[in-house]
Amino acid sequence: MMSLMWMLGVVIVGGVSYFEGLFYVLLYVFMLYKHDMSWFCGYGGFMFDSLSYVLVLLSIWITMLMIMVMMYDDSVYYKGKLLLCMNVLMGMLVVTFSIVDYIIFYLFFEMCLVPTFVLIIGWGYQSERVNAGMYMMLYTVFASLPLLCLLVFLDYCGCVVSMYLTFKVSMGVMVGYVMFGFCFLAFMVKLPVYVVHLWLPKAHVEAPVGGSMILAGLLLKLGGYGMIRVVNVVGSLGGELLVSMFCWCMYGGLMVGVLCMRQVDVKCLIALSSVAHMSMVVGCVFLQSVWGYNSSLMVMVGHGLCSSGLFCVINMVYKFVGSRSMSVMKGICLIIPAMSLLWFLLCSSNMSAPPSLNLLGEMNGILGIINWSNIFCYILFWLVFFSAGYSLYLYLGVCHGSMSSVVLGGSLCLNDYVVFLMHWLPLNIIIFVDLI
Repeated sequence: MMSLMWMLGVVIVGGVSYFEGLFYVLLYVFMLYKHDMSWFCGYGGFMFDSLSYVLVLLSIWITMLMIMVMMYDDSVYYKGKLLLCMNVLMGMLVVTFSIVDYIIFYLFFEMCLVPTFVLIIGWGYQSERVNAGMYMMLYTVFASLPLLCLLVFLDYCGCVVSMYLTFKVSMGVMVGYVMFGFCFLAFMVKLPVYVVHLWLPKAHVEAPVGGSMILAGLLLKLGGYGMIRVVNVVGSLGGELLVSMFCWCMYGGLMVGVLCMRQVDVKCLIALSSVAHMSMVVGCVFLQSVWGYNSSLMVMVGHGLCSSGLFCVINMVYKFVGSRSMSVMKGICLIIPAMSLLWFLLCSSNMSAPPSLNLLGEMNGILGIINWSNIFCYILFWLVFFSAGYSLYLYLGVCHGSMSSVVLGGSLCLNDYVVFLMHWLPLNIIIFVDLI
């Protein structure tokens, strides 16, 4: 693990060609997986298991794509500082997904917000980016302070707050409810789920394309990763509260699906669709079963690739149109037919059409939830229906209709096609690979 940290350090400080360095890092992670160990432990409190391995690989992959998009965009300024910011963020994400100690995990969990805040403030498009950045910081930091208090309290009581050890916390009912709420509030805001999601559309709208890619593709996965790590520790304390929060997530996913059908701003629609997908992740984590674990991991990886690709392609459209409104973007396929194909392939993956990884993840989740309780089959039906509905609405609203007079026109370059394929191919071929 320390050798991986050293290799990332060489890439960050520019000791080798950037893409050459990331290629060697990816190759190293693939070779590491061949050890076929359930836990791979290294010096300094780092570890690799199947969950950490997949999310570290996703972090390096999405960061590489983000750099390909922004470094070849002529409208982006201060590219050296931008590259440093993205490298630091990638390093923090790799450490967060591979650290053992819960308290250090919390520190890096929150430190990942700093480079993201810098991305939004420094390279955002509008003056409202300051308010969006403050919304994001205030929501996530204040919601996670109770988690810090809980971790310090457990450490003070002599509990070994390490991911190596699966321990159970036993307390009274009311104290258990409080601990359960403290523990999951930070992660549910970071995902986010309905009611505490208001910071996400603001952050996406004001962020540059790279900020949206890293926010949707990776930072939301921090919440899911944290929930998977702690659910075995404090999940038994939830009791009826766990069932209530599960119902809240399912209802929230349904309400967000309805909201998506009424959106005009494309970036807001994609951001809200992330909330709907993450509701499924939370519900599957609360199942505390193998079905739930597999489903949550597959949905997180599939959503990371799909949502990042959606933000990337919509940025291509934005450069031709100069607006995020569907009423202005409509009819883009009349002047750029290739864009219609790219957009259709990603929207079909967003609605979990085969052979995308989202399909397998949601099928696992639906079967696991129905096996847990048949009552939720009706809610799951409407969740799937609205997911398909707003994905079709997203495709038709951008590609079809009468062309607006403000469309500037243009053509896609080779880098655009490469970035698209590097999003879409892993999303649709990983289902045939024994990787997750």
